Amino acid sequence: MFSFFRKKPQQFFSAEEQAKIVAAIQQAEKSTSGEVRVYIESHCKYVKPIDRAIEIFYGLQMERTALRNGVLVYVAMKDRQLAIFGDENIYKVAGTAFWEEEVRHMLAAFNKEDHAQGIATVVLEIGEALEKFFPYDGVTDKNELPDDIVFGK
Repeated sequence: MFSFFRKKPQQFFSAEEQAKIVAAIQQAEKSTSGEVRVYIESHCKYVKPIDRAIEIFYGLQMERTALRNGVLVYVAMKDRQLAIFGDENIYKVAGTAFWEEEVRHMLAAFNKEDHAQGIATVVLEIGEALEKFFPYDGVTDKNELPDDIVFGK
């Protein structure tokens, strides 16, 4: 009855752009036991986007991966903020410089207004790092987290 009062989630990407990001997630996870998720929302609720990324990471229960090697790519489109948060095991082995470089790559693409490609490229680069430290094992590995994009408010 009151459904017309609900605010429809804003679409930041075309269907083709969404498919590109999801395909990048799936490609990134083909060679690794690691998991990558992408979370997009309009506004960041915190001053520091990494704080919001951490909240979302745990809200999505990404810390429950067997090897603690999940990575969240977070973007607040209207606030033009982003962060990448890696779980403890991937964060330790990849090092701070890697994560900072990935943020710079996304910012460079975003500054060219190529958001979907920027996200897809960074997801693939994260997949390469995950593969290096957490290679795929066809016997034991399973897709522990959904590959879809999560859209917030």
